Amino acid sequence: MSPRIVEQEGFAALVLRLRAEGISNKELLDAVEQTPRTLFAPPQYEENAYSSRLLPLDCGAFMEGFDFAVRLLHHLNVRPGQRVLEVGTGSGFTAGVMGRIAERVLTIERYRTLVAGAQRNLEKAGIRNVVVRQADGSIGPAGEGTFDRILVTAAFTSLPRVFSDHLVSGGILIVPIMTNDTDCRIVRLTRTGSRFDREDLFDAPYLPIVPQIASFL
Repeated sequence: MSPRIVEQEGFAALVLRLRAEGISNKELLDAVEQTPRTLFAPPQYEENAYSSRLLPLDCGAFMEGFDFAVRLLHHLNVRPGQRVLEVGTGSGFTAGVMGRIAERVLTIERYRTLVAGAQRNLEKAGIRNVVVRQADGSIGPAGEGTFDRILVTAAFTSLPRVFSDHLVSGGILIVPIMTNDTDCRIVRLTRTGSRFDREDLFDAPYLPIVPQIASFL
């Protein structure tokens, strides 16, 4: 099956599934459609790019299932003109979708291999407003100021203050929190002044965050 047919059929099926959940954000769905996931999936998994299964990446990382990734972005609610931080680049797909909507996206990743791969994928997709940087995601984006939206794709044992301090008033932070040694849950924080409103959303497949940048991978 050609990549184009995989993309068309995969996207059409996604729209039907999301509508059944009450998700019909046209701006987000347009951005997803304009960001072919086959460009971001490893070549051997291209036909599974639009499936709900986890797809292995280098360095022990993975691409989230397609539905899960779009559901995350729905709850993040990125808007035009915003600055977005992503912690955990992976393939670059979610950063690419956000880049179709936001003014600027900074995505940080501890593995050099994944940074280089995501940069190639974003270039293939023609996305120019996403900056991919190798950095230690556990300590936050030093010297980068504040963001309207922050998406973290590695789990913490408790709510990380290091990211909430980088969130503007009215901003949204989505972060996985470990609920025990093996399970984690997606939590959304919305900041209003100095107050943070918490909402627990759904279970997630993420692993605990690893501090420091990787020296060899």
